[in-house]
Amino acid sequence: MKKILTLACFSLLCLLTYSQDWTLGPFVKTKENPIAKADSTLTFFCPVKKEVVKWQRADVFNPAAIVKDGKVYLFTRCEDNPKAILGGRTSRIGLSTSTDGIHFMKHPEPVLFPTDDKFKELDYPGGCEDPRIVETEDGLYVIAYTSWNTKIARLSIAFSKDLYHWEKKGAAFAKAFDGKFMNIWSKSGSIVTKMKNNRPVVAKINGKYWMYWGEQFVNLAWSENLYDWYPLLDEKGELKKIVVPRAGKFDSNLTECGPPALITDKGILLIYKGKNATNEKADPTLPKGTYSVGQVLFSLDNPEKVIARTDTCVLKPSLPHEITGQYTAGTTFSEGLVFFKNKWFLYYGTADSFVGLAVKE
Repeated sequence: MKKILTLACFSLLCLLTYSQDWTLGPFVKTKENPIAKADSTLTFFCPVKKEVVKWQRADVFNPAAIVKDGKVYLFTRCEDNPKAILGGRTSRIGLSTSTDGIHFMKHPEPVLFPTDDKFKELDYPGGCEDPRIVETEDGLYVIAYTSWNTKIARLSIAFSKDLYHWEKKGAAFAKAFDGKFMNIWSKSGSIVTKMKNNRPVVAKINGKYWMYWGEQFVNLAWSENLYDWYPLLDEKGELKKIVVPRAGKFDSNLTECGPPALITDKGILLIYKGKNATNEKADPTLPKGTYSVGQVLFSLDNPEKVIARTDTCVLKPSLPHEITGQYTAGTTFSEGLVFFKNKWFLYYGTADSFVGLAVKE
């Protein structure tokens, strides 16, 4: 009997070890944290307000990242008015560059922002928020970001050839199903990528591009041109929920997509944020309301099918600046993931106030 129990325990250990070997990590926070913060010296003439604003005066957080010409390009959400309450400021997306992935030099003006164009009613006054960036094989850069007019958050798309100048394409779901989802709350687009020549590039599966997206739950959408996206629907014609919150776990309140998803030899890996509930459904091992990082694996043959999912978070708020600031419950809000100098760099927002970094060797 003792031998049988020993074999059973060994088999269970092997199963647990194998069940997690699909994850990317572990990620270790660098001693240089935070790596980006507000800068009140930077000014910009706002084409909507018609005045000079200190566009990074309040907070800098929620980063996207990509590698180009041996540098990391970091895109950050930058807020202008420190006196306004959470969500009441104008956000603009700023750009910084680094040769080591840790120390960054800021571009003096934002690269994606509300302006007096046909997208003004989507982007203003809340601004352009929370980017995720990908690159196509032919060198086109695509940003999925949130357009925030302080009424409805809409997932929007922009294209660039040089990372500095962006052409807005508008709301991602504007055309889908005769505009049925144009005016729904939509955020957090993680376009599926694959590794090619040691860098993630946009992938096609079954002849289409795919994007995981969503804040309250995870949905999946497809596209043929990277700017008109069609979300998956259930049998009732509503958005299909393929990843949902779980009571008692780190993601008990919501599941929100993180950096661009990545095709691995195990399946499609999505790093996501889970928010802990603030009621009896909360994970008792985390402070209520905390945003931490988890991972989920989807089938490559069927991108909506979940194969595995972490039961506990893989990165959580622990440093002082991660549990103070605009969002005091604490956040490790991952949005940027790059392979740089033979390491994985995971960039994340902290408490809606700073940018943090964790590295996998």
